[in-house]
Amino acid sequence: MRKLFTLGMFVVMSITFGQQKLKMADKMFKDMSYVEAAKLYEEYLEKNSSPSIETMTNIADTYYYMNDMRKALPWYQKLYEVQGQNLTDLYMLRYTQALRGVRDYEAANTITKEFLKKKGVSDQIKKFTNNQKYLDSLSKKESKYEIRNLEINSPNSDFGATYFGTKMIYASSNNTDETKLYSYNQQPFLAMYEAEKNLTNGSLFNQKLFLEDVNSNYHDATITFAADLKTFYYTTNTLKRNKLKNDASGTNNFQIIKAWLENDKVTKTESLFFNSLDYSVGHPCLSSDGKWLFFVSDMPGGFGETDIYVCEVFSDGKLNSPVNLGPKINTIGREMFPFYNNGVLYFSSEGHYGFGGLDVFESKHNGKDFSYPKNLGEPINSNKDDFSYIIDADLKTGYFSSNRDSGKGDDDIYYFTKKPQECNQIVQGNVRNSKSNSTIEGATVKVFDEFGDLVNEFTTPADGKFEFVLPCNGTYKVEASKPNHSTEKKEVATLDKNGEVINVDFKLNNLEDFVVKDNGNEKIDINPIFFNYDKWDITPQAAAELDKVVFVMNNFPKVKIRIESHTDSRGKDLYNLTLSDKRAKSTQTYIISKGISSDRIESAIGFGETRLKNKCSNGVKCTEEEHFVNRRSDFIIVEK
Repeated sequence: MRKLFTLGMFVVMSITFGQQKLKMADKMFKDMSYVEAAKLYEEYLEKNSSPSIETMTNIADTYYYMNDMRKALPWYQKLYEVQGQNLTDLYMLRYTQALRGVRDYEAANTITKEFLKKKGVSDQIKKFTNNQKYLDSLSKKESKYEIRNLEINSPNSDFGATYFGTKMIYASSNNTDETKLYSYNQQPFLAMYEAEKNLTNGSLFNQKLFLEDVNSNYHDATITFAADLKTFYYTTNTLKRNKLKNDASGTNNFQIIKAWLENDKVTKTESLFFNSLDYSVGHPCLSSDGKWLFFVSDMPGGFGETDIYVCEVFSDGKLNSPVNLGPKINTIGREMFPFYNNGVLYFSSEGHYGFGGLDVFESKHNGKDFSYPKNLGEPINSNKDDFSYIIDADLKTGYFSSNRDSGKGDDDIYYFTKKPQECNQIVQGNVRNSKSNSTIEGATVKVFDEFGDLVNEFTTPADGKFEFVLPCNGTYKVEASKPNHSTEKKEVATLDKNGEVINVDFKLNNLEDFVVKDNGNEKIDINPIFFNYDKWDITPQAAAELDKVVFVMNNFPKVKIRIESHTDSRGKDLYNLTLSDKRAKSTQTYIISKGISSDRIESAIGFGETRLKNKCSNGVKCTEEEHFVNRRSDFIIVEK
C-alpha cells in the first residue's frame, strides 16, 4: 500500500468528459488516481511521441507510485538524458531506485558515482563505496533470517503486523465493501484486523475487525500499544464528523490518534497536538518502556519526503515537542515505519543504500546518538518495498511486510525467525597520560569497523576506563583522543571465543607536557641546539633535539610553529644576523624533511643578537654561561 508510505490523499473531483487526454491525465495524477492517470497518459502517448519535461516527470512518477519500475525507468532515463547534472537529488534517487527495482544494480551504482563525482562530494562517494562493500560482504555470509509468507495474506494489501499481547493487529484492504475504492490503487480502504497467533510457526488465524468504533470509512492502520494495552496510537485520515477534512489545496493528510481502551471498548480518543491539516503524521511506535513515541511526518523543516521524528512521553502521558532524528537517519527520500526495541531503531528507507524500493535498516542508540544505519540484507530486503519490521523481545522471531514479486498480492506479511547472535567479545581498557601514567577523564574512545564506519563511542569517566561489546570474528580500529592530547589508534581482532575479554590500553601525550611558557609565548620544550663554529649544518646533537619538535608536531597535528634563531653578541652584528637566519632556515628544512607539512611552519627567521635575554651586549664583559643564554633556537607555538 504505497499510498500510506507517501502520507497524503487527495479527494477526487469529477472531470469534464470534453477535456483533452493530457489535461485529464494531469488531473488524475494531481488527484493521486494513478491507475486512471496511467491509462490516460498511455492514450495520450499514442499520438504524442514528444512529451514535455513536465509530462515526462508526471508519467515517470505515476509508474513509480504504482511500483511499476519497469515502466517508470525509461522515463526517468529520458529525464536524466535531458537534464543531466541539473536533475535534482530527489529525481536522481528515483532514477537509481527504478534501476534497482529492475535489478540493474551495476548501472545504478555507476550513474550514482558519476553524479556524485561531478558534484565534487568526495565524502559521499566514500560513504557510497563503503555501503557497496557492506552489502557485498552480507551476500557472502549465511543469512541470519528464515522467512515465510503467511496464509492470511490476500490479493490486496496486508501489512503492518503489531504485537497486541498474545494477539496481532495488522492492516488490510481485503474487506468486503467493494463499493468504496481508494482511487490511488483501486482497492478498498485500509482497516485494522485482529488475529490469533500460532506460537509454533507464527501464522495468524481467526482474523476479525479490530474495534469497530476505531475503524472509520477511510484508512486506519499502523498502530502501537503501551505495555499495559490500555492506551494505543494509530494512523487515520484527518476527519471531521467522519468526513474527510482537507487542507486549502484539497489534500487530506494523515493524523495520529491516541485512544484509551477498557474492556475491549474505546472510552476516549485524542488528536495529538502536532497533527495538522497541512501535513501528515503517522506510523507511530512506542518504545517498550513507553517513554518515547517515534513517528513519521512530512512536516516542514525535514530532510526529505518523509522523516522519522521522536517525542518524549511524560509520566502523565503528555507528549513533548517532536524532534527530527537528523540526517544520519533521515535522507532526501522516504524514511518510514519506525520500530524501537532494546536500544535498536529499525526503520525502512529508500534514501539509504539498498537493494531497491524501501529497505529495512537498523541503527543502535548508545545513549546519546544513533549509529549509522545498517542494511539488514536479504531475505528481509529485496528489490521491492520491504517495511514494517518488528521483532520480539527475545530477538528471535518477528514480522515484516513486502510487495516483492513472490508474494500473494499487493503487500504481504511475512514471518521470520532469526538466529541468535552466536558470539560476542568484550573489549576493555583504560586511557592514561604517557608521562605521569595518571588516568585521563573525558577522553573519547571510538570503535570503527573494517569499512571505517563508527560503530560505538564512549567518553571515559574519572578512572579512565572504557568497555565495548563487539561481535566475534571481526577486525576493528579503536581510537582514543582528547583535545590538546595526542590521538592513538590500535587494531583489534575479535576471535571466535564468546565472552572473551580483550584488553586495550592507551597512553596519550598531553601537549602541556611538551611546552614551556616564556614571556607570554608557548614554546616546545627542548634542550639547546648546538651548531659547529661558523656553520649551520644540522649536527647529530641538533637532530636529536629537532626530532623532539617533529614528535610533538606528529602527535598534535593542529600545532603550527614559528622558528626563531638567536646568537650572542660576540662577532659582527650583520654576520650574526645572517648566520642565525641560515640556521633557522636549516632547522626548518630538517623538520620538513621528516614529513611535517611546510604550511605548519609559519616562519623561520634569524634575529642575530637583536633579542638578547640579558645584559651581554657588544662590549659588555660576560661569562661563557651568560653568553650561552643568548645562543638559542625557539619553536614558538602559534596555533594548536
